[in-house]
Amino acid sequence: MRLELPCATLLLVVFLCFPALPASAQGEILPSSEISSTAKPWTRWWWMGSAVDRQNITRQMIAFDSAGLGGVEIEPIYGVQGEEKNELDYLSSEWNAMLDHAMATADSLGMQLDFTLGTGWPYGGPHVSVKHAATRLVVDQIRIPKGEKIEHTCIPQNPKERKNSTLLHVLAFSDSGAYEDLTEKVNGNLLLWKAKKDDFTIYFVYEGKTGQQVKRAAPGGAGFTLDHYSQAALNAYVQPFEKSISSWENRPRAIFNDSYEVYGTDFTPGFFEEFERRRGYDLKQQFHLLMDSTDHHLGNRVKSDYRETLGDLLLEEFNRPWTQWANDKGMKTKLQAHGAPGNLIDLYASADIPECETFGSMPYAIPGLRRLPENIREGDADPVMLKFSSSAAHIAGRPLVSSETFTWLRDHFKTALSQCKPEADDLLLNGVNHIFLHGSTYSPERAEWPGWKFYASVNFNPNNSIWEDAPALFRYLARCQSLLQSGRPDNETLLYWPIYDVWDEYLNGTLFFQFKIHSLDEWLHGTTFYKTTKKLMAKGYGLDFISDRFVEKATVKKGKIILPGGSYKSLVVPDCEKMPLATLQKLLTLKKAGAHIIFEGWPESVPGFHDHEKRTDEMAYLIASNGTSTEPTQDVFGALAKAEVHPETLVESGLKFIRRDIGGEKLYFLVNHTAKKVDTYLPLGATAKAVAILDPLNGNTGTAAIRKDSGAGLHVRVQIPAGASLFLKTGMFHNLALWKYYVPDGPSLPLTGEWQVNFIKGGPHLPESVTVNKLESWTSLGPQAEAFSGTARYTIQFQTPQIKADAWQLNLGDIRESAKVWLNGDFVGTAWSLPFSLHLPRLKPGKNKLTLEVTNLPANRIRAK
Repeated sequence: MRLELPCATLLLVVFLCFPALPASAQGEILPSSEISSTAKPWTRWWWMGSAVDRQNITRQMIAFDSAGLGGVEIEPIYGVQGEEKNELDYLSSEWNAMLDHAMATADSLGMQLDFTLGTGWPYGGPHVSVKHAATRLVVDQIRIPKGEKIEHTCIPQNPKERKNSTLLHVLAFSDSGAYEDLTEKVNGNLLLWKAKKDDFTIYFVYEGKTGQQVKRAAPGGAGFTLDHYSQAALNAYVQPFEKSISSWENRPRAIFNDSYEVYGTDFTPGFFEEFERRRGYDLKQQFHLLMDSTDHHLGNRVKSDYRETLGDLLLEEFNRPWTQWANDKGMKTKLQAHGAPGNLIDLYASADIPECETFGSMPYAIPGLRRLPENIREGDADPVMLKFSSSAAHIAGRPLVSSETFTWLRDHFKTALSQCKPEADDLLLNGVNHIFLHGSTYSPERAEWPGWKFYASVNFNPNNSIWEDAPALFRYLARCQSLLQSGRPDNETLLYWPIYDVWDEYLNGTLFFQFKIHSLDEWLHGTTFYKTTKKLMAKGYGLDFISDRFVEKATVKKGKIILPGGSYKSLVVPDCEKMPLATLQKLLTLKKAGAHIIFEGWPESVPGFHDHEKRTDEMAYLIASNGTSTEPTQDVFGALAKAEVHPETLVESGLKFIRRDIGGEKLYFLVNHTAKKVDTYLPLGATAKAVAILDPLNGNTGTAAIRKDSGAGLHVRVQIPAGASLFLKTGMFHNLALWKYYVPDGPSLPLTGEWQVNFIKGGPHLPESVTVNKLESWTSLGPQAEAFSGTARYTIQFQTPQIKADAWQLNLGDIRESAKVWLNGDFVGTAWSLPFSLHLPRLKPGKNKLTLEVTNLPANRIRAK
C-alpha cells in the first residue's frame, strides 16, 4: 500500500568475454520475430450485466492489444447496481450483436476471442428444464422388525427433497442377506408390506434435483444448473446457441467450461441401467452395501464402482460430445476438469485445450518478495496438481495448456507485478504455455475510478495503476510462451495414476467425490503416487501422468511407449493397492513388447465389486506366471538408468526446469526460486556443439560459455539471480553474439544528489512537484502524496564515477512497485520483477541524466476514498 524507493545504487560490474564458439549453420532462438496472438497472454473479460456497447468494447480491446494481450475470454456475469437500464439479456439479438462486434474487433486487431457457453458458472440457465437439471440420489431408509407390517407413504422424508423428486425403487434387505425388490408393491405412493421371516431395512430410492442455480448469472442467464451426466441434457442445452451461432458473422476460437462446481450431483436419469451395463451387475441388489455407513471393504468396492460410473458418464455423455459439438461448429473447447468426480487425466484430455488454475500464492524464498501469510496457499498451486492438465495435453497430443492465472494472488488493489512472475513461472515450468489472466472487468468510460470491478481479483485493466508497466509482464510471458509453444514436450517418463486407490476409500461414505484443487489432502497428498512424483521431480526427471484409458491406447515401437501425443522411454507404476486387471495385462503386454515398465510394487487386488474375488485370483496368477523379469524394484532411479532415462542434475543447483524438443535440439526453461543467485557451469543432459541463451525479460540473446569435460558431459555457464529465469537452446547459431557475463567488482556506489520529483499520472490529485535529497516513500511528502496512486517521474543528474568499469548496473532496491528507466534520454528498460535491477548503457564522461518513472499500487488512493 506504500511506495518505498530506498537509495538507488550504481553497482560496478566487470564485463567478462569468452572466446567465440564455432558456428556454421543458422539457428534461431525465438521461433519467429513476430510473436503470435496465441503466444501472448490472454485475459478473462468479465461482462458485468452485459451492459456493454460498441464504443467501449472497441476502446478496451484496443487497450488490451496495445498492452500486449493476444486475446480475451468473455464471461458474462451479474450486473452493476444502477446500470440496469444498460443491461443486455444473454443471447438476445442485442447481446449477440455485441459479441459479434467484439469478435470483429478482435479480428481487426490481430487478436482472438473465446467465450463461456453460458453465464457465470457452471453451465445452466433459464432454458434448462427440471428434467435436464442437475440430479441427485435421494434415499430414505426404514428398519422393520420381523413380523411387523409397514404402511408407508413414499415421499421423501426431507420436505426440501419432495419437489421434483420421483420414486424409482423400493428395496428391502434382511439382516441375513435376503433381498427383495418391493417397487411393484407400491400402489400410487403407498407401500403395504410385512417383514415375515427376518428384520429388514427398506431403502426408498428417489431421483431428486439439486436445485442448484447458476452462480453469478448474468441478466437472462439465471436458471438451473445442467445435468452433466446426460448427453440428452447437453443436446437440449446447446439449442439456443445453435440459433445464436447462425446469426454471427464471426466465430469464437473456443468455448470455455470452468472448473466443475456442480455440487452434490451424484445421479442422472437411467443411472441404474448405465451402472449395470458398465459395471456388470445390478446395483439394486447391492444397494445395502452402497449405503453401508461403515468403512467396510465390500461397501467400499460398490462405492468405487458408483464413483467410477459417474466419471464415465461425465466423460462420455458430456465432455466428449461437448467437444465434438464445438468442433462441428468450427470452434475449439477449453476445459477446467478439476473439481470433477472422474479421472482428471481423461477429462482434461477430452478438450482441445486443457486448463488448470492457481489460487492464492505459493511460498517462495526469493528475497524481497512480499506477500501476506493469508495469501500463501501452497496446495492450490501444487506442481503435481498442475501436471494433471499438462500431462493430459502431452499424452493426448494437445499443443496448448492454458491456466486461469493469479486468481486471488492478492486483492484488487494490492497486487504488484513482481508478485505475478514467480506464480507464472511455476505454471510455465509445469507445462502451461497459454496463460489467461484472471482477469479484466469491462468498464465503460462513464464509470468513476476505479471503474467496475468483479469481486474476484486480480483486475488487469487500464484503471489499475499497475497497467502502466503491465506490458513488461505481458512481453515476458509472450517471449516465454512463444518458445514453450514450439517443438514438443520432452518428458521421457510416464507415471501411472492409481485412481482406484482413491475411489476405493470410504471417503466418509460420499458417492460424489470431487478431485478439487482446494482439497488435495483428501486425495493427493500422502499417496504413493504423490510421493513418487515428488521424488522423481526432485531428482530431475521430466514426467507426465497416464491413466488407465491411455495405458490401453499405448503401443510399443523400438522399445518406446507410443501414445497419441508422442513417445516415452519408460512408465513407472507406483506401489498401489487396486488396479484393473485389464490395465495390468496391458502393462505386461507392453513390457513383453520391449517397453520399460517399472513397478514399485504389485497391485494387491482389482477394484470394484463384480466377481472381485475371481478377478483378484486371476491377477495373482498373472503376477505369479510373469516370472522374475518384472519383479518390483526398490531402486526406481537404477531402473530408469537401465531404461536409458537420465535425470537433469542441474536441479542440484536449486534451479527448476522444463525441457522441450525442437527438431532434435533441446530447449530448457530455467527458473531460480531460491534465495541466492546461481552463478555456475550448469550440467545439461543434452549434447550440443553450442548453446544459446535468451533472457525472456528483455529478449537479449547470445551464445553461452560452455565446457565439455571428459566423461562429465556438457556444462553451460549461467548467471541467474534469485527470482530470475533464462532459456537455453542447443544447436548451431549463425551470427549470434557472445552472451555477456557480469561479475561485481567493488562495493556499490550510492547515487546521491537532488532528485526532481514530478507526479505525472494518477489520482485522486497530482501532488505538487518537489525536490528531495533522500529517496523514501512519497507518502511522507504530504496528504496529497500519501493518497496518490499512479506514476511519478524522478530525475537526477550525476557525475560518472572516476572508476574504470566495463559496465554498470542500476539496483533499485525495494521499489514500490515498478519503474521505467532512461539514461541520458535513452530508454533502458522496465524494472518490474525481482531483483529490481537493470544493466545500463555506457555512461558519458562528465554529467549523466537518470530518469525513473515509478508506479505504485492503487491501494493508497482506495484507502483515501
